[in-house]
Amino acid sequence: MSSPARTASALLLGAALALPVAARRAAAQTSPVQAPGASPVAGAGGVAGSPADQGSALSLEEAVALSRRNNPDVLTAENGRRRAGATLLGANGAFLPSVNTSLGSTFREGRQQFFAGQAFGNTAGTLSSNLAADVSASYSLGLVANRRAARAGIDAAEADVGAQVATVRALVTQQYINALQQDARVRLQDTLLLSARSQLELARARVAVGAATPLDARRAEVSVGQVEVARLQAANQAEVERLRLFQQLGVEPRGQVRLTTTFGLTAPSLTLDQLLAQARSGSPTLNAFRARERQAQLNVGAARSQYLPSLNLQLGVSGFTQQSTDINQTISQQQRSAAAGLAQCQQQRTLYTTVGLPFPTDCATQFAFTPAQEAAIRSGNRAYPFNFTRNPYNLTAFVSLPVFNGFQREQQVQASQAAERDAEYNRRANELRLTADVTASYRTLLTDQRAAELQQRNVQVAREALSLAEERYRVGAGTFVDVAQARGDYERAQNDYINAVYQFQRDFATLENAVGRPLR
Repeated sequence: MSSPARTASALLLGAALALPVAARRAAAQTSPVQAPGASPVAGAGGVAGSPADQGSALSLEEAVALSRRNNPDVLTAENGRRRAGATLLGANGAFLPSVNTSLGSTFREGRQQFFAGQAFGNTAGTLSSNLAADVSASYSLGLVANRRAARAGIDAAEADVGAQVATVRALVTQQYINALQQDARVRLQDTLLLSARSQLELARARVAVGAATPLDARRAEVSVGQVEVARLQAANQAEVERLRLFQQLGVEPRGQVRLTTTFGLTAPSLTLDQLLAQARSGSPTLNAFRARERQAQLNVGAARSQYLPSLNLQLGVSGFTQQSTDINQTISQQQRSAAAGLAQCQQQRTLYTTVGLPFPTDCATQFAFTPAQEAAIRSGNRAYPFNFTRNPYNLTAFVSLPVFNGFQREQQVQASQAAERDAEYNRRANELRLTADVTASYRTLLTDQRAAELQQRNVQVAREALSLAEERYRVGAGTFVDVAQARGDYERAQNDYINAVYQFQRDFATLENAVGRPLR
């Protein structure tokens, strides 16, 4: 080979050998593994183009607040609280009297009715209306028992809302961590892709100068393709995890979102006994079971109150109106009646005069039908529809004592007692489950912490092995197979570390959910 050719080959090989160094520097900057002492899990950061550094920011607390307002399960629990409030309103209203009113109107055709061959009734149509009102109340000790049970229902519904909020918070936290874990995998694939591409350039340069066979370049191309596929799948899974996160939040996906909350790899400072004490006193789920047990106990008292007597009071008042559709008939009848009375009076006066006795009555005055009387009749016919005439009111008071109603009371008492026992058993089962969950989560968390620390050391060792394999291949002391194997070991170590770190975070969230409050 001539001197110029050797010089060009040396320059080309030197440029190619410099590529792995730049790649390793970039990998050190974009690697998902943190330096010792730093926070091992981050929701932000990553290489350009990864889901972690695009779109708007969303912290874990913001996600929890969104789920509190929009998650369907939380909203359903709040509807239960509204139903309990309506039940309490009804229990309070039972102490108030019931008021009923009625208003009616009637038209009767102007046709006479016949009875035993005699005609009765007015030939004119009649309009009438009636108004009635009654006030009733019933009081017993059962009203007090029902109100106490309804008040306990409000407390139970509030506890259910708190338990559902805690459950949704745990689900949102778990899904938020899943999304962060997938972001870390995307960043790992970005790092591996950058390294694989640099190794491809190096292999091509070595082939160009005759320091390697074309097989190395083909293997490097296959390696790049495999990493690109893995990166594509990881990016798709990251989007899927975000969709699942928005599903837990109860809102529609809103484009690219950057998760900003970071977590440390530190176990809680509380001891197991302290965690158990906090869980037994403050767990929203356990408090909900206790509230339901209390409500069931009061429901038993409400069912038993059906055996008690009750005092019943009732007051009723009514009025009516009546109006003829043809008042002229009534006036004509009055006029005829007055004329008949006048004629009869005059006959009597004639008889008295014939026998020489004074007649004591002025017939014209006594039996006269005056315009004033006619006006009074017409005015009295204007009562319809609201000029009511009141009927006598009635007031009733009595005490009732239930004796037998076909064993319905007994059935209700037994059903409420069975519900009380069920509530007690459910509360006890939840206490046992809570103890087991807190203990298991705490011990698992300590194991996860140690496993993550060991995996972090494995990553460092695998990274050093990859660097050594790259250096050996660069100087011609190793093969590309050695580099590919070292990169595979590094990828597995990184994935194992990522899995260990985020498994620790998930178990931490599980422990928080069991205890019933945040521990970070």
